[in-house]
Amino acid sequence: MNSFLIFSPETISSPFTLILLLFVGIGTGTISGILGIGGGLLIVPFLSLWNIPLVQATATSLLGVLLSAMSGSWRNWVKGELRWRQAIVLGLCGLPMAQVGAWVANQMNDRVLAFSIAVFLIAMIFLVEYKKRLGSPPLGTGGTEPKRFDEDDKTTSTFIVPLTKKDLGGSLPIGLVAGFLSGLFGVGGGAVMVPLQMVWLGEPIKSAVRTSLGAIVLIAMSGLWRYSVQGNVLWGPGLALAIGGAIGAQLGTRLLKKLSGDRVNQLFRALLITLAIYMTWRGIRGR
Repeated sequence: MNSFLIFSPETISSPFTLILLLFVGIGTGTISGILGIGGGLLIVPFLSLWNIPLVQATATSLLGVLLSAMSGSWRNWVKGELRWRQAIVLGLCGLPMAQVGAWVANQMNDRVLAFSIAVFLIAMIFLVEYKKRLGSPPLGTGGTEPKRFDEDDKTTSTFIVPLTKKDLGGSLPIGLVAGFLSGLFGVGGGAVMVPLQMVWLGEPIKSAVRTSLGAIVLIAMSGLWRYSVQGNVLWGPGLALAIGGAIGAQLGTRLLKKLSGDRVNQLFRALLITLAIYMTWRGIRGR
């Protein structure tokens, strides 16, 4: 039994808790807008303070994740900064593969999964840095296509180019891999999609962030529907997170516009390192 009354399961829907979750949603929504992640790994540990089942914490967090992603993507689309066709391809490919990954995860040991995602996240950091220093063409182009993105990311013209067959061919494997790993490891697709877009398609960090956030809308919809049918969503706390997330995503997408690509790279790298440490701790502790 938790010694703090405020952190008991009975108080998860109290007025004080709902206000607190509203501000948590603003914070995670801001981070989502800047880094293109769903924010579930930030919300779930916080909700677990109330000793509710992990499945309910995960399900409830998805409501906040969904509205955050919708809010941020809507602003990016209005500003002409969202490659929405690519986001749809990533999202649609990720939906079925997330279910496959979740099924595989159920057949595996939890500690092995936790350590595996930690290794994967660290590997992605080094791979992105390696290709950046090497200056090689993106993997998905075969080394023949000239750069189509503005590395300085100072105009919106780079985000409204049509989705070519080569983009489609590059986005398909990213969506499939990101969806599978998201379901397998239980992490948001953004932590996987952003570095894969940078490495495979050669996209700058800010373009990859915006595309990832758009794809998360579809992925979060699928997960929320599944959990709601199972009756695992706590709608009061979830709506508080969602409203806060929508506000925070507006702040985050505005901040993203003002930050340099290098600074966003640093923040995203710090996020991956933090998640890798968390997953390592989770593997040592065991679920």
